[in-house]
Amino acid sequence: MRIDGTAYRTIWPDGEGVVAIIDQTRLPHDFAIVRLTSLEETAHAIRAMLVRGAPLIGAAAAYGVALALRADASDRGLERACATLLATRPTAVNLRWALDRMRGRLAPLPESQRVEAAEAEAAAIADEDVEINRSIGLHGAALIRAAAERKAQGKSLGEPVNVLTHCNAGWLATVDWGTALAPVYAAFEQGIPLHVWVDETRPRNQGASLTAWELKHHGVPHTVIADNVGGHLMQHGKVDLCIVGTDRTTATGDVCNKIGTYLKALAAHDNGVPFYVGLPSPTIDWTIADGVREIPIEERDGREVSELTGRTADGRIETVRVTPDGSPVANYGFDVTPARLVTGLITERGVCPATRDGLLGLFPERG
Repeated sequence: MRIDGTAYRTIWPDGEGVVAIIDQTRLPHDFAIVRLTSLEETAHAIRAMLVRGAPLIGAAAAYGVALALRADASDRGLERACATLLATRPTAVNLRWALDRMRGRLAPLPESQRVEAAEAEAAAIADEDVEINRSIGLHGAALIRAAAERKAQGKSLGEPVNVLTHCNAGWLATVDWGTALAPVYAAFEQGIPLHVWVDETRPRNQGASLTAWELKHHGVPHTVIADNVGGHLMQHGKVDLCIVGTDRTTATGDVCNKIGTYLKALAAHDNGVPFYVGLPSPTIDWTIADGVREIPIEERDGREVSELTGRTADGRIETVRVTPDGSPVANYGFDVTPARLVTGLITERGVCPATRDGLLGLFPERG
């Protein structure tokens, strides 16, 4: 995607033994590039959410393995790299998927060939992510176009399609294009009139900080709203469809995404608003069937809830506390939306029902 006319990915090789990333913890107020040179720096970038979003976490982990092998290409070095990176974030399945793929590619090779092969495999994972998301965008744009046609046939001629999203599942959460926002970008490029309701997404405010920043720079009409506004908008007919991302999806269609997604799905179900999930296939965990019972839910530092960071009127970036001193804080990072609340899964191979049969219809090799 483009920032002030310059095309960027979220992660890219930047010279021998260097991988560049966009530091997402400093957005939207400061666009900064960080250069990673080691396993430890990559693990920190994932854990501290300089990079975030399931697909990007996977790509970053792959590059992290390549950096680690420059220091130690032995079997022990490979296993240490994979174990260190796997421990950074427990919920997003792309992390495990990317590390398993890297291990499978590199373990059979002699040490002398591993660094070059690791760099090539990490680049392939990144390139494949871009194409997967581009395809998700095209399939999802057809849903937005259909919504526009329905509005044109009714009393809403000329009104934009209103899409509600939660958290950030745009290009900042992937290598490029995004998952939930890929259909928005594709539809926008096709000239379909649309508008995005952007949930602020507490805690961490990935919607207000990242999704809004992306859409603004790409010129997509949008409005930031508090997390609790979505149900009100749906009750008053101001949301035509919801599209969210996912960090892990079960073989039966349960969807694990940023905390608060489940509540949006309940509101959508109650108001007859279609609720779609942008789903790159590496985020499908074919080994589990019950998302509520089987997906580990990351619990993060309570300061993400008790503190807020922003820009002051005179331009300083400051962090302030918003809770009373001594009040306990719980900070669950994700929740699970049961498949029964999901209208459809938008994958790189097409749109399917959120069921085992629906997924197997697009991915029969998993049967």
